[in-house]
Parts: sequence; C-alpha cells; structure tokens
Amino acid sequence: MAIRKVGIIGSGAVGETLADGFLKHGYEVLRASRDPRALDEWRARAGERASVGTPAEAAAFGDAVVLAVKGTGAENAVRLAGNALAGKLVIDATNPISDEPPENGVLRYFTAMNGSLMERLQTLAPSARFVKAFSCVGSSQMVNPDFGGERPTMFICGNDAGAKEETTTILDQFGWDTEDVGGVEGARAIEPLAILWCAPGFLRNQWTHAYRVLRR
Repeated sequence: MAIRKVGIIGSGAVGETLADGFLKHGYEVLRASRDPRALDEWRARAGERASVGTPAEAAAFGDAVVLAVKGTGAENAVRLAGNALAGKLVIDATNPISDEPPENGVLRYFTAMNGSLMERLQTLAPSARFVKAFSCVGSSQMVNPDFGGERPTMFICGNDAGAKEETTTILDQFGWDTEDVGGVEGARAIEPLAILWCAPGFLRNQWTHAYRVLRR
C-alpha cells in the first residue's frame, strides 16, 4: 500500500520539521499532541493538507505514523496511540535521553547497552511495524540536508522488511542514503549515535553535521 497520509505524534521541533517535510513531499499530515490546541499556530500556516489531533487520532489517520516525542514520554505516547498502531509502519525518531544534564558534553541515557528504547516500544505494541530512523541527526538536517551534493547516511533497523523498504523510500525522498543494521536489537547501536552526534554541539556549538558510510 502506498503511503499517502502520515500521523506525526510530537509537538516539538522534530515533529514540526518532519511534518513540514512530509507536507513538502506531497503527503497529508495529521500532527498530534495531548493538547491539540498547542498546534493551532502550526496548523494555521501549514496548509490545507495539514490537520491536528490527539495521538490516537494521528495513529488512526496515518498510513504510517512517526513517533517524534521526548524519549521519556515515548512509552506513554504509544499507549495513547492505542490499537490503531496495529499493522502500521511506525517510524521511531526517539532517543532514551535522560532528564539529567549532559556530562562534559555527553548525553545521559536511561537505557543500558544491552537494551534500547525501541525494543521497549515494540514490546508495548507488538503488532506495530517499528523502524528506527531520524534519531541520529538534529532536526535542522532531517529534511533534504545540503552537504554539497553528498548524501548523508541514515541508520535504520526493525523486524519488518516491508516496513524498512517503506522507510527507505521516504528517506530517499528526504535526501538520505540508508544503512540497515538489522532487527529491533539494532536500535542498541543506533540510539547511542545521538550521543556522538550531540557531543560537538555541546562542546563547540557545532550542530550541522551528519554521518556518512564510506565503502571501498
């Protein structure tokens, strides 16, 4: 099934950037917050293909759903979305960032190395087709970033091959090459990349970089 409609759960910068990106590429978007009125300003400028609602409404609306909330709120967001996530591609853009401040430029996570936030989310919604993506770069570079003609690499993982193909198509539209690192357990490797990505920002105020895989 071709993806035409996307539900985006998240009222912050990542949710807004991705919502605008999907609109730019011709999708219909319903962006969600626990209080949809918080998104009225975005809705007013986003155009006729944009709407707002609750997490459950976004999950029901979308052919695919993007989870773009703080890591500490991700599990609750999945609960609020409910059974409407069943069978759907869910692009997980979250990271398990703790509420504690970084230590010498290094983010603190509430997960351990042998587990990941995405694995927790997949357990909460076992019939959803989770794919980790957009989690290893800042929001300013998520949609068609300009690196002088070089396409950066987005790392993805998930248990459903079809869902990863759908995500790869979206990433191609958004200007990214894709590197598939396997099943849901691959999130144990992908989520810590945000720690590495953020370190130059915290240490030297450098926030406009991305990863690229090189082969010979």
